Amino acid sequence: MTRFAFTIAAIDGRARTGTIAMARGEIRTPAFMPVGTAATVKAMKPGDVRAAGADIILGNTYHLMLRPGAERVARLGGLHAFMAWDRPILTDSGGYQVMSLSELTKRSEEGVAFASHLDGRRHLITPERSIEIQRLLGSNIVMAFDELVPTTSTREVQAAAMERSMRWARRSRDAFDAGGDHAARNAVFGIQQGALDEGLRCASADALIDIGFDGYAIGGLAVGEGQEAMFACLDYAPQQLPADRPRYLMGVGKPDDIVGAVERGVDMFDCVLPTRSGRTGQAFTRAGPINIRNARFAEDTGPLDPACACAVCATWSRAYLHHLVRSGEILGAMLMTEHNIAFYQALMADLRAAIAEGRLASFAADFRTRYAAKGEKA
Repeated sequence: MTRFAFTIAAIDGRARTGTIAMARGEIRTPAFMPVGTAATVKAMKPGDVRAAGADIILGNTYHLMLRPGAERVARLGGLHAFMAWDRPILTDSGGYQVMSLSELTKRSEEGVAFASHLDGRRHLITPERSIEIQRLLGSNIVMAFDELVPTTSTREVQAAAMERSMRWARRSRDAFDAGGDHAARNAVFGIQQGALDEGLRCASADALIDIGFDGYAIGGLAVGEGQEAMFACLDYAPQQLPADRPRYLMGVGKPDDIVGAVERGVDMFDCVLPTRSGRTGQAFTRAGPINIRNARFAEDTGPLDPACACAVCATWSRAYLHHLVRSGEILGAMLMTEHNIAFYQALMADLRAAIAEGRLASFAADFRTRYAAKGEKA
């Protein structure tokens, strides 16, 4: 049984392509993980998510601990059996949601006390409890518990949060290692923090490497700082992390964000954007995003994306999808989401091929030129 092994097959500049081998299957990198917040990738069946090309999905610790409850999921056979997904699952630690969704939070060295956004009931998440929840869910890649603060915070606040996150990382690692058979079969990632400060990021990376993790995430970005600032951080942050371990940029993102991050050495991504956009009528195409609600699509008999090979583009017209979305039909959200998930997985496949063939720079330049059309030529 392979617990966790990362193999780099090719390097082009700072970009890498390879595989992560785990007991539940291989993950091709660079990889995009569709987000299954509440044990479902919204508007998608698990088989269709896999058919689109996804090797791994993400589950959300915060939402699942509140509903239906981690202990209940464990009694029902774990998250894989519960949602009928038999491949790897990464679970986030819950830290971001605690701090972004809960109106009443109290942070201490112990952890974060918060009021549920569902019913107002009080809860406490510590690093140990976060790891326990992820273990009960049956997570294959467990994330350390960390503290996120806005990039607009003072350096003093950012430093304090980073240092606490590193202390929590040690507690998370110890809690994971105490997990017996689960720890023997699965993996744990640490999360680099430090906002947009290169020195803080370096100190965070050093602390995480000293603890030792199977992979390393870059946290605290894609929180409103803008692409230019994010890329400036990614010009150094991935290089501060071990080259022989996967690097995961949390919560990213837009297709052009992903291309730029891959160029800078990132291997894994997740974001709610393809599913959320699908439910609100936005489709991603190789010529940029389009809003299918726009009146200009009412009699457009072409596919969402003429260059797309997904079943939605092969079967239904923009006119039909325009009608479904404007009418509020559930099928509209389902088909738009299916296309978006397929688009993201096709983009990752294209990036892997470009890296393997040593042509990433030309692929990225061509992608940016076409994508900048913002759907006008789609």
